[in-house]
Amino acid sequence: MTTPSRRDRLRPVELLGISAIVAVFVGLVVLFSTREVTLALIFLGVAFIVVVVVLAMLQLASTSDQDDNDMLGGHKTPGEGDTDGFH
Repeated sequence: MTTPSRRDRLRPVELLGISAIVAVFVGLVVLFSTREVTLALIFLGVAFIVVVVVLAMLQLASTSDQDDNDMLGGHKTPGEGDTDGFH
């Protein structure tokens, strides 16, 4: 088993950082428009959770063929060795 690269290990931190930046922006917009700190904190928290979930779902949807192949335990590329005629 190979160790994950530094980029693979830091990917969750990147997602949380992007989510935090978007959430702070949403919180500041709500704070400046309503002048209510409680409402701004609620929107900040909701925005953080929504952005984390959306980014995680997008990352899951964008897997490569190699990732799928590794998860299934095979080493052939898709379409290679299909001799049974079923499609």
